[in-house]
Amino acid sequence: MVRAVPGRTDRVVVVGAGLSGLAAALHLRGAGRRVTVLERDDTVGGRVGVYAGPGYDIDSGATVLTMPELVDEALAAVGADPATIDPPLRIRQLDPSYHARFADGSAIRVFADADAMATEVARVCGPDEAVRYRRLRAWLATIFGADFDNFMDANFDSPLDMVRTPSARRDLRTLVRHGGFGRLGPKVARTVHDPRLQRIFTFQSLYAGVAPARALGVYGAIAHMDTSTGVWFPDGGMRRVAATMAAALTGAGGDLRLGAEVVAIDYAGGRANAVRTADGTVVEADAVVLTADLGGADALLPRRRLPRRPVRHSPSAVVAHGTIPTAVSRRWADSGHHTIDFGEAWERTFAEITARRGRGRLMTDPSLLLTRPACSDPGQLLSRDGAEHEPLSVLAPCPNLRSARLDWAALGEPYVRELLAVLESRGYTGIADHFRVDVVDTPRTWAERGMSDGSPFAAAHTFAQTGPFRRGNLDTGAANVVLAGCGTTPGVGVPTVLISGKLAADRVLGRIR
Repeated sequence: MVRAVPGRTDRVVVVGAGLSGLAAALHLRGAGRRVTVLERDDTVGGRVGVYAGPGYDIDSGATVLTMPELVDEALAAVGADPATIDPPLRIRQLDPSYHARFADGSAIRVFADADAMATEVARVCGPDEAVRYRRLRAWLATIFGADFDNFMDANFDSPLDMVRTPSARRDLRTLVRHGGFGRLGPKVARTVHDPRLQRIFTFQSLYAGVAPARALGVYGAIAHMDTSTGVWFPDGGMRRVAATMAAALTGAGGDLRLGAEVVAIDYAGGRANAVRTADGTVVEADAVVLTADLGGADALLPRRRLPRRPVRHSPSAVVAHGTIPTAVSRRWADSGHHTIDFGEAWERTFAEITARRGRGRLMTDPSLLLTRPACSDPGQLLSRDGAEHEPLSVLAPCPNLRSARLDWAALGEPYVRELLAVLESRGYTGIADHFRVDVVDTPRTWAERGMSDGSPFAAAHTFAQTGPFRRGNLDTGAANVVLAGCGTTPGVGVPTVLISGKLAADRVLGRIR
């Protein structure tokens, strides 16, 4: 039997209004609990945040949405329909999901539809590679199918829970038989031979903080979500997802308090009984869902006698947000809503940004993500100085603060200029001169927001920090405090944090899936 919070759970306080906190709150409220959400910022969303620039807004966190049905599931917990909430939430599938550009000047569009993608692969890489692509797609689907229900969307108390039911044992055998516990990069390379395709189907391991050559095969599930189930985008930006979830919560009678920074949790008899905010407010609680970054969460939990095992965190990122005239950006070939611009280096790039103990370094041959949301959401276009502009974000993976002790206060803006010069040389003509950068986020930014080691991608998914070996959501030292968010199970990413909130609610409600 999977553990649950014992005793009364009528009043639940959720600390944090990111996606995991909002998902937990919706599932709890839908089950009849009195729910209070306390958020220190003046907006909801957490890592799915927003930057208010001069005359425009832009997503400041996650921009890739997969499995939007998990959003629908959370809303449905309180009987909310995204189409009828005011304003309605409209989520559209991107087609293609990505544009991928390579150092040799070639480009591949990534389609979720199997036939469309096979046609694209045949066009760029040849018909034999298209056959191998279909074989890889089938393998990724098998890994996802065996991983999701029993291991990703499930609570664990110990590794033995991986064989607790016949279906779990069946899925575990499938993962073993199909190489789920082997290495992702080598498996993909054995299946598709073109190095460009190998990158398209393994770069997602960066989200998990592990180089493809070392990532477990089970993380093919992320590639499946990214390349087969489709990438989606809500009208108005990713921030609309959090705003809609918040509106559904308050519409169902939940209490959402912004600008309410939690500074302490009161305990008695091994249980939390109240949550305190910086302004002196005390909110009584029968249970607490804590979604703060694990470094900040531990400061609110009971003091442990023994120190916790050190956590290895994922690489970080530098992100430049701003606007660019559409007269400039529309001339860029093979560019769309999401464009992954790969440098020539690959294994060396991952070695540079994932090195440990101060040996990390900036990418010598950068691979970058450009996001242009107005390509699929024209409502985000803006007028400035008599010309049409569009929001633009450029993301560069980089070492976290533990991996490389760099002076980001001095380095941030010069590094962005260097990246823009690289992009200019790769065919993004005019980006160096015309991209108006309004804000630059660096590992220092993430650290100031409470993210451990300055990484927005939380604990890396090494073997020792994966599945039942990852920090459990009941590993809090208090019987009625549950964790949610990317630092606990099941892990990093928009779909997984939504699942994390649901799993935390299950612990409080005593529900077994």
